[in-house]
Amino acid sequence: MLVIDVRTPAEWHTGHLDGAEHIEWQDIGEKIDQLTSNKHDNIYLYCRSGNRSGKAVKILQQQGYTNVFNAGGLDQARLLLERNIVSN
Repeated sequence: MLVIDVRTPAEWHTGHLDGAEHIEWQDIGEKIDQLTSNKHDNIYLYCRSGNRSGKAVKILQQQGYTNVFNAGGLDQARLLLERNIVSN
């Protein structure tokens, strides 16, 4: 399972899910292949409210990714994926 935070770098540095990768939503289409080339991987995306992650889901679906999920905002994603929020 791949978890991607699609928020800004400033938002990422305030805290993100443990084990998450970071790609801003508008860059997801060009950068997803740096993380996976398997279009059937389970990919969970989150942002602050679920809006940007929803846009990122659509971009990946248009590229043929089949198991892409909008995990909502950071707190929703934390509960759904049962991960802690960390900062670095």
